[in-house]
Amino acid sequence: MPLRRLLPLLATLLLGACTHATKPVPPPAAPPPVKLKIGLALGGGAAKGFAHIGVIKMLEASGIHPDVVAGTSAGSVVGALYASGMDAFALQQTAFGLDEAKIRDVRLFSGGLVQGQALQDYVNQLLHKQPIEQLKRPFAAVATELETGTRTVFVRGNTGRAVRASSSIPGVFEPVEIHGKHYVDGGVVSPIPVDAARQLGADFVIAVDISAMPDGSNPQDMMGIVGQSITIMGRQLAAQESARADVVIRPDLRGIGPTDFEQKNQAILEGEKAALAAIPAIRTKLAAMVAAHQAAAANVAP
Repeated sequence: MPLRRLLPLLATLLLGACTHATKPVPPPAAPPPVKLKIGLALGGGAAKGFAHIGVIKMLEASGIHPDVVAGTSAGSVVGALYASGMDAFALQQTAFGLDEAKIRDVRLFSGGLVQGQALQDYVNQLLHKQPIEQLKRPFAAVATELETGTRTVFVRGNTGRAVRASSSIPGVFEPVEIHGKHYVDGGVVSPIPVDAARQLGADFVIAVDISAMPDGSNPQDMMGIVGQSITIMGRQLAAQESARADVVIRPDLRGIGPTDFEQKNQAILEGEKAALAAIPAIRTKLAAMVAAHQAAAANVAP
């Protein structure tokens, strides 16, 4: 081919190569937004459990909506109702309408212990007999297997019965028989069910500690010494498990005893105050965890 005809062809090929080489490369796709699963771990404390309602009120008012709920003892009662879809105000309305006599079925031939069937029926009635696996939020009720002392986490089956097992305070309630095993209060082994919330898949756990504190007294009688010793043991267990939470909310419930059901309004108020004070820490730690997850996702993105 003559040189004068070859030169234009070479120029065209070089120009095409340059155009192809400078074609802009699209930026890498951004990693999907991180959605952390928030867990709520509601501890035991009998009548002090009304404080859980105040905590939930402030969390919801702040736009923090737990995805999963775990409860021990009184926490299992509030937790089951919340997991069923009740919001905080429905919980409060239910609490104000509660007649303690409706859930206290004493059986004299069993030594004056509360049977617990009335509590089971009350919970199931409020939930329209929905089993745990059909509740709107994943829920776990923590109980203690009496034969072995094993922590048991109920995530399926009869909700009222699981709550009854979780709430069966030794010496007050009869143990609950389920499939040939007997169960008592979950607070014996897990006063604040942080680990159960993790088992439900929670990435970030907000724990509510309403357990009793040693009152600083020096009991002189046998029952007082036993009671104080049980309180101390419970505090040790609560401290160990709450250390595995991301944020712990501790309402000031001094002056409210485990049987002071008439102080439910004060307990709810204290729950509100404690939760409101904890909101900044929850937001800060949540944001930090989201940022860490996003950074990790960006580093592994192709």
